[in-house]
Amino acid sequence: MLIVLSPAKSLDFESPAKTKKFTEPAFLEESAKLVKAARKLKPRDLSNLMSISDALAELNHARFAAWKTPFTLENAKQALFAFQGDVYQGLNADRFTAADLTFAQKHLRILSGLYGVLRPLDLIQPYRLEMGRKFATKGKEDLYDFWGSRLTEKLNDEFAAERAKKRTLVNLASNEYFKSVRPKELEAEVVTPVFQDWTNGRYRVVSFYAKKARGEMAAYIIRNRVKSPAGLHDFRANGYRYSARESTDAKPVFLRKQKK
Repeated sequence: MLIVLSPAKSLDFESPAKTKKFTEPAFLEESAKLVKAARKLKPRDLSNLMSISDALAELNHARFAAWKTPFTLENAKQALFAFQGDVYQGLNADRFTAADLTFAQKHLRILSGLYGVLRPLDLIQPYRLEMGRKFATKGKEDLYDFWGSRLTEKLNDEFAAERAKKRTLVNLASNEYFKSVRPKELEAEVVTPVFQDWTNGRYRVVSFYAKKARGEMAAYIIRNRVKSPAGLHDFRANGYRYSARESTDAKPVFLRKQKK
């Protein structure tokens, strides 16, 4: 079983990572091509492309200029500890044991506009390049076109190496990032957990809470060594409960009524 998450816009390259172990991203050559294209853009172009402030555009212009290989612990950081934000607050990787990190390295993958697919301990350098933005490279319309089937093929390779009888991809990524995966080409069933909160007299997805819950679900799988979709049903973080009535095999639903 593999888990996929989205990356985060918020990054932390100041705090030390919990481990000095690291690996190298699988698609660094492709990343270098994207960086080369991004370096041709002026800060104003980046501001328009990403809908960000002038200050953030200047920052990311400088990041692309500084990006270089080889990656080391001096100029890069493991993805699991570099990404911040709601999902990663829920994941809370700083609390992982060494055994948790080993399991995560095998079963958790992070989709990325710049890096394609990342393992938790893959080193990354600071960047911002969202998958859904209309970033065109030579001969390619956008990042979905640039990555094509590569990410799906990489995930298929991961499943083949795992040699499990039943192959399951637990999709805890956003729609923007999961669109980079091609389910019809994926040699696994896709299970997409749904987290809903009771608001205004009904259950619905509240983005802020759902993001954190996706991270908490990933942490639950890792800490409990869950290896089958049925094992997801016991997830109980922060009051969420599995609802068999609302669920399907492909979309297990978790409901929560917060105490007032």
